Amino acid sequence: GLLRAGEVTHERTWQLPLWEEYGEYMKGEVADLTNISNAGRGAGTITGGSFLSNFADKYKWAHLDIAGTGWVGGDVSPYIPKGPSGYGVRLLVEYLRNIAAGNK
Repeated sequence: GLLRAGEVTHERTWQLPLWEEYGEYMKGEVADLTNISNAGRGAGTITGGSFLSNFADKYKWAHLDIAGTGWVGGDVSPYIPKGPSGYGVRLLVEYLRNIAAGNK
């Protein structure tokens, strides 16, 4: 899956917890659900994932929080130069290649 694709592409991923209490942080005063935590912590990676989980229903899903990796200030590697990194593209292409090849 995505974890394996991340190792191959060096766009590594990990599975964060999605505990029920994170949903409590997303309850709104005006709307039933907000896209930012009411716990004073901002959206963050985990609460952002918690927000998205409300719309996934029975589908497999992943929250790729690439905000901090989308733009780099200097050369990171030969294939990630200064500027927009394209982070996540190689990861998703590798993931889809594996699915097309019958690997999960």
